[in-house]
Amino acid sequence: MRLGRSTLKNIDRVWRRLRDLQGEEFFTKTGKPFLYSISGEVLCVTRTEYNLTKANFGKALEVAPFDGPGSVNNIVRGPSYVWALLHDDRVRRDDW
Repeated sequence: MRLGRSTLKNIDRVWRRLRDLQGEEFFTKTGKPFLYSISGEVLCVTRTEYNLTKANFGKALEVAPFDGPGSVNNIVRGPSYVWALLHDDRVRRDDW
């Protein structure tokens, strides 16, 4: 079986990384700092009152990497935060 880079884009693996990094500072593409916490399969960002689900990140992960939040604006909630987290080296590593 041939394994491509897409096999590295595993939402469970990425969600574990996000859980491990909660409380650390991240930045949107425009440089706005934010923190987040995770409870179960819900990620809560400090700069907004709505929650982002694990499934939401899974949708974006299918097309990662992408140029910016506008690239996934029509498929995910909170595209600025989703882009920021999925494109941060601590989360992304060398997987995409």
